[in-house]
Amino acid sequence: MTSIPDSHRDLLNAQIAVLGTIGASGRPQLSAIWFLAEGDTVKLSLNTARQKVKNLQGNPGASLLIVDPANPYRYLELRGDAEISPDPDYVFADKVGAKYGADPRVHDQPGHTRYVVTIRPARVNAVNMRG
Repeated sequence: MTSIPDSHRDLLNAQIAVLGTIGASGRPQLSAIWFLAEGDTVKLSLNTARQKVKNLQGNPGASLLIVDPANPYRYLELRGDAEISPDPDYVFADKVGAKYGADPRVHDQPGHTRYVVTIRPARVNAVNMRG
């Protein structure tokens, strides 16, 4: 696993990241998401109804982009393979909900389940074009 440089570690506290996955057609799909960082690892809470879960089940390759809201020329991109594990009791989902002051259950329909998606970066791009 590659580490995130101290110069961009603050971006792991951002409110929104963009997750890139590859669909069955081979085309990319991008989604703005909530996330939690634990060291150099980023975790997401996604439900089974979302296309990005289906994409990651078919191809675990993922890219996560976090743009500095104060300086759009500064960003952090994490590339790696996503690991997907069930979160049926919402243990991790509730941690994400606490960060955002929201209950993830309101986004789920009956029959949907939650997954923890873990991305451990194999490649890190820390960019500051005005630095």
